[in-house]
Amino acid sequence: MGRYNEIVNYVYILELNNGEYYVGFSTNLGIRLQEHKSGRIKATRNHRPLKLMFYAAFKTKMKALRFERYLKSSSGFAFRNKRLV
Repeated sequence: MGRYNEIVNYVYILELNNGEYYVGFSTNLGIRLQEHKSGRIKATRNHRPLKLMFYAAFKTKMKALRFERYLKSSSGFAFRNKRLV
């Protein structure tokens, strides 16, 4: 089969109802967003509703996880606020 069966790795930023942002990773963004909204994700359970502010797709899990880690760093925090949200 062709390239259409490749797994896509997503890094996303959610805005929580307390004004904070949550950065996460998933291979199925739609399902993951529903899990956040329904309260099944412990990290965001107490701060719903959620709004998807940004997402990026990566071919490899390693690249996605590196970008997620960057967005959670102090320089990534500044980049997020200036360029992404």
